[in-house]
Amino acid sequence: MKIVGIAACTSGIAHTYIAREKIMKAAQELGYEIHMETQGTIGTENKLTAEQIKEADFVLLVIDIKIGGSERFAGKRVVEVPTNTAIKAPKKLLQTIIDKL
Repeated sequence: MKIVGIAACTSGIAHTYIAREKIMKAAQELGYEIHMETQGTIGTENKLTAEQIKEADFVLLVIDIKIGGSERFAGKRVVEVPTNTAIKAPKKLLQTIIDKL
């Protein structure tokens, strides 16, 4: 399973990076390949490549705000959840999404 996503919270600081780390750790523990971009106060980091997006089985948007660049995901399955959901139960979140695919 290959996953790409974006993390972004309202302040662009703590929850953005905590959510990214929790989701990435959970995905790796479950044996999935994952690439997560952040859109925070210091701008975009770990920007997703066109190849990563193309190869992904789905896109996970862990966001509390409007993000830039969502047009890159046209034609892909996109799942959007708030950052708190990803922080509190990242493994359960990923398993639920994958069970529904």
